[in-house]
Amino acid sequence: MNEHIKELLNDFSFGESASKNVLSDLSALKLPEDYLSIFAELNGGEGFVGAEYLILWKAEELAVFNKEYEVEMYAPGIFLFGSNGGGEGFGFDTRSKPFKVVQIPFIGMDLQYASPVADSFTHLLERMKESDGSLL
Repeated sequence: MNEHIKELLNDFSFGESASKNVLSDLSALKLPEDYLSIFAELNGGEGFVGAEYLILWKAEELAVFNKEYEVEMYAPGIFLFGSNGGGEGFGFDTRSKPFKVVQIPFIGMDLQYASPVADSFTHLLERMKESDGSLL
């Protein structure tokens, strides 16, 4: 994880780093490198980034939570990685190259409600740090 991301996440509480097996499985998902890089040092966590609250799911929870939320059925092409703790998830729009970050409600999940909020994971953290409480 680079220093810039560490600085943006300085008010976070994190778990231990992800296991090598889980990291290997994550690499196969072809997710953005800036996002994947965090798992070498931490594994999920939550806290404030500026005025915004962010919950990052643990590596081993990613596939499970995406399945349980039935993301592929309701919002195909979105891969959720966390939430704002208030009923909306954050995910990568895998239909775009590079993947943009979207915010989408858990209840009433549908692609039409997936709002682009950042051009990358790092950009999401930067926007959160500068936010006045709303990314939309």
